[in-house]
Amino acid sequence: MTSYLRRIAIPATVLALTMGTAQAETFRWAGKTDPQTMDPHATNTAPVLGFLNNIYEGLVRRNKEMKIEGSLAESWEPLGSEGWRFNLRKDVSFHNGAAFTADDVLFSYERASSEASDVRTWFASVTEVVVVDDHTIDFKTSAPNPLFPDSIANFMILDRDWATSNEALLPSKEAENYATRNTNGTAAFMLKDRDPGVRTTLIPNTKWWGDMESNITEAIFTPIGQSATGMAALLSGEIDFISPIPLQDVPGIKQRSEFTVHEGVEARVLMFGFAHQADALMFSDETSGKNPFQDQRVRQAAYMSIDVDTLIAKIMRGNAQPASQLVSSAMRGYSNSMEARLPYDPEKAKALLADAGYADGFSFGLQCPNDRYINDEAICKAAASMMSKVGLNAKLTSMPVRTYWPELREDKFDMYLLGWSPGTFDAEHPIRFLASTPNTEKKLGSWNFGDYSNARVDELLPELQTELDDSKRQTMIDEVTAILQDDVAYIPMYVQPLIWASTNKVKLTQRTDNFFILRWVTIN
Repeated sequence: MTSYLRRIAIPATVLALTMGTAQAETFRWAGKTDPQTMDPHATNTAPVLGFLNNIYEGLVRRNKEMKIEGSLAESWEPLGSEGWRFNLRKDVSFHNGAAFTADDVLFSYERASSEASDVRTWFASVTEVVVVDDHTIDFKTSAPNPLFPDSIANFMILDRDWATSNEALLPSKEAENYATRNTNGTAAFMLKDRDPGVRTTLIPNTKWWGDMESNITEAIFTPIGQSATGMAALLSGEIDFISPIPLQDVPGIKQRSEFTVHEGVEARVLMFGFAHQADALMFSDETSGKNPFQDQRVRQAAYMSIDVDTLIAKIMRGNAQPASQLVSSAMRGYSNSMEARLPYDPEKAKALLADAGYADGFSFGLQCPNDRYINDEAICKAAASMMSKVGLNAKLTSMPVRTYWPELREDKFDMYLLGWSPGTFDAEHPIRFLASTPNTEKKLGSWNFGDYSNARVDELLPELQTELDDSKRQTMIDEVTAILQDDVAYIPMYVQPLIWASTNKVKLTQRTDNFFILRWVTIN
């Protein structure tokens, strides 16, 4: 056993799996990132939402093909132009046995749309929520919102009485409350125990209302930040599944009949963002009192100094697709007429810097995670090296994602790495979260760390959110895409691949949102 796994004390019952099949239904899986909280309203990140989709449920959910289907709501219909009515499933219980009713939906909306919540942007168009009866609830919106059911696929429902009695009425991003480490959902699996950063154990909810496809009786998740350690654990039989795996290990794993590599393309675009509104760079030695990134020419120079094709070929080993927009070509609303990226052109980049008054270049701080995306730190190192050749000298700071998001929210960056997967699989999603002027009252721009702002984008967003004519809507999205490209609001680089590995006894479903759904896992 590796020293890492000795240190986190994998239970003897788990290790016994490597010696026989007596406990074949115990499933052990690993990932690079531990979900930072068990509270589904505290943070809008894929590691948290993906994990908690096994414990909590929403009104709707996505199936294996990423299509919306009923979950706690059996059906829904528009209320003319005023919103949506959801007809709730009856005879559903929370894990503690309490009955699920429309009041729990109302409470969860109030909690998730509060200023303390990181998912409040999902409800930007909601003006009122009305409980019609115990199993009927209306979400009133300020205008027609055809995307609303899709937009709340990850809105998870808590029991009002449980949250109230445990003093967890509001989510907590920084400090902890009872919901940070404890859960009470309605989904197919229940939380048995949790040791943050070490191990989280789930067991089946035997009273779940749905059809359970899985045959596992216990699921043990272990975060393993070091890729080599994770691969050693898989190959030695200490775990059954890991995501992601190092790209350089894919050919070797494919040659071993006892393992399976699960490959796909994620709906996530990796990009660099800027501190657009900062009066001065925080980590520069040469630009005291100035922020060169406020100049579009400087942002374009940064864009054109990065050879994305080489990043994909060398760092991602060819397992990625270049991106020119905040969404991939598989998303609704993708602008086909603007699929070309700006060319890699270091000489043009130098000319742009000189034209902007920075012929000698300048230094700045580049913040990156080292355990969130595939090869994230390596990508940042390579990009920093490329930018340095034109005079953009990045002071790279990489850190675990558990400290990365707080740093960005405290504006401790000049430039940063971000990956974005649209929860609605629609181009409206990143416009709302990443390109709208941050507005707490309107619940907009909650992940727009650099405070990018464009009045025309803000004007078009509510129009494209309510437009029912696909052609007219696409025209508006195309205009927004052109603005973001012309402004160089971000530097889109590539669409991240999905590279998972498991023993060949594991059967699973790989979704393009990179959520790992336990109810679809079986062990043969």
